[in-house]
Amino acid sequence: MKTEDIRELTDVEIDERVTQTSEELFRLRFRSATQELDNPLLIRTLRRDVARLKTVLRERESAK
Repeated sequence: MKTEDIRELTDVEIDERVTQTSEELFRLRFRSATQELDNPLLIRTLRRDVARLKTVLRERESAK
């Protein structure tokens, strides 16, 4: 997910995306502990997406 796309979302939508992405990340980490993943780089990608989402939220809070 690109930063430009995130900036177009509302705060509520970003919160929902953070929740969804965090849950998916948890499931992937759990699966990686029990079996081999098809795409292990997906964990890194999801972790970075969560960071981008939270960064945009924080920027908006600071601007207020």
